[in-house]
Amino acid sequence: ASCGIAANDDVKLKNCTACHLVKYCGVKCQREHRSKHKRECKKRAAELHDEILFKQPESSHHGDCPICCLPLSLDEQKSGMMTCCSKQICKGCCYANAMREIRESLEQKCPFCRHPLQSKDEDFGQNLMRRAEANDPVAMREMGKRRRNEGDYGKAFGYWKKAAELGDSEAHFQISVFYRDGKGVEKDVKKAIYHAEQAAIGGHPRARFNLGYEELRDRRIERAMKHLIIAANLGHDVSLRSL
Repeated sequence: ASCGIAANDDVKLKNCTACHLVKYCGVKCQREHRSKHKRECKKRAAELHDEILFKQPESSHHGDCPICCLPLSLDEQKSGMMTCCSKQICKGCCYANAMREIRESLEQKCPFCRHPLQSKDEDFGQNLMRRAEANDPVAMREMGKRRRNEGDYGKAFGYWKKAAELGDSEAHFQISVFYRDGKGVEKDVKKAIYHAEQAAIGGHPRARFNLGYEELRDRRIERAMKHLIIAANLGHDVSLRSL
């Protein structure tokens, strides 16, 4: 430990949660040696943060189609979310499923979970609400979008906050926009950047582009270029044109 005590059966040392460089035998040890460790800790914590932030995600936040396992397009017109199971399915698989049902005179069902398709927007809303009440982050995110489109920013933020806590990258992105623009919440640049970074780490190219733009404004060109390259690799055309 920082105080010189060695680990044994009676003493369990704990790593500094920020930098993982030093160990402490207890709270008193941490407080007494914090001043000596503070500067190095902040530097290493920033390095660890950047290692995570600038790692190229394997895919975008949309992930893969659960049926054909191909990466989903960033163009949301080329896929659709099934409100019965909250799965995002590419239009190709939806079309193939629909053609098979027409050809064999079958009831229209979800290509993934085989639940009968709903024909009314009211039924879509009920399905989303049921999924949201079951703590489905995708349903919560979509309910947030519906409330935002209705002008109810407070409820939209509430849904997105819950979805973000469950790891939804799109929800993090929407929250970052709200904090940036002051919609439904007080403007907060630090929180906007935090949520944009969480979305970017999850593979959200628009969040990544926004971070790059902020870095450009602050004249940190190298960091901005890293963000734009990662977003371009995910298929974000605006980032590619900006390079």
